[in-house]
Amino acid sequence: MLESQKLVAFVATRDPVRAKKFYRDILGLQLVSEDEFALVFNAAGTMLRVTYVPEVAAAKYTVLGWHVPDIVWTAKQLQNKGIPLEHYPGMQQDDLGMWNSPSGARVAWFKDPDGNTLSVTQFPAIPAFGVAR
Repeated sequence: MLESQKLVAFVATRDPVRAKKFYRDILGLQLVSEDEFALVFNAAGTMLRVTYVPEVAAAKYTVLGWHVPDIVWTAKQLQNKGIPLEHYPGMQQDDLGMWNSPSGARVAWFKDPDGNTLSVTQFPAIPAFGVAR
């Protein structure tokens, strides 16, 4: 039923001015539109709606993530833009903050200005998704 339909991603913000600066100016996503309900970004062909809410209930898990070809380069770019990578107790992360999953994927996490957890992942080859190391 939905297997051939495009996905729309959502994340909440209580401060659209700060969210626009973060997603557009820091992460580099293209702002497509904005109205009284949401900022709309193009995230490599996926619509990302940053929806305005009076109070953000930040999840204790990742809400958005990106596949990246070089996680070390990406992590350093995030840090250079003032975005610290998260370190979690009990997880074996390297000094940069990356975790090696049992599948071979390497993952790093960071937060947006509203406290939403975001991630970047370098996956091993997964043919169904066109992802390669």
